[in-house]
Amino acid sequence: MRRFWKQVALVAADGGHDVHLDGKPVRTPGRAPLTLPNPALADAVAEEWRGVGETIDPRAMPLTGLANAAIDRIAPDTAAFATGLAKYGESDLLCYRADHPLELQLRQAASWDPLLGWAHARYGAALIPTTGIIHVAQPPEAVTALAQAVAARSPFELAGLSPIVTVTGSLVAALALLEQAADPEDIWSAANLDEDWQAEHWGDDPLALKAREARRADYSAAVKFLRLL
Repeated sequence: MRRFWKQVALVAADGGHDVHLDGKPVRTPGRAPLTLPNPALADAVAEEWRGVGETIDPRAMPLTGLANAAIDRIAPDTAAFATGLAKYGESDLLCYRADHPLELQLRQAASWDPLLGWAHARYGAALIPTTGIIHVAQPPEAVTALAQAVAARSPFELAGLSPIVTVTGSLVAALALLEQAADPEDIWSAANLDEDWQAEHWGDDPLALKAREARRADYSAAVKFLRLL
């Protein structure tokens, strides 16, 4: 779609702020008003629309995309979306450790154990680490505690949380980031620890680097989205 507007403005609305293009409200793909919950996020989304060139490129408007997801996909059945996202807690990346070499095991423990400790202290979710990649069932009470933590989040919080969970493979790490209990760069490093180890010892794979750049873009956009809520 070609750009057809000249002015972008924010207008107060029930529940937040709407983005208007030349006086007309922007609508989501589901035809709902693009209503943002607070001025900070509304300003950032409006800035994406101001920055559009001759044609709209959705990839250059990640905050708008996440807001659309919150409104169209998540808000209609927040509980069902939260339940699906919470399933990541049953196979969290942080629980699956290498059985060798020792140096990698120590790196994983140093990076991942504090996050698991945080989840235990914060939610009472005592997840159990294991070695290898074979699935190990986690204590039901721990899985339930994490599910309750996810269920308590708003549609906009879930919209930002979801790509972080899928990119990192860790519900625990995503929740720690959401609650600002961990730095985004530390979470990114923790999620990519195994990949970085392989690169150190065997060199970089150009295709893997390209895929990583795409994941990093999704991750960074989601982090920004959550920080603006």
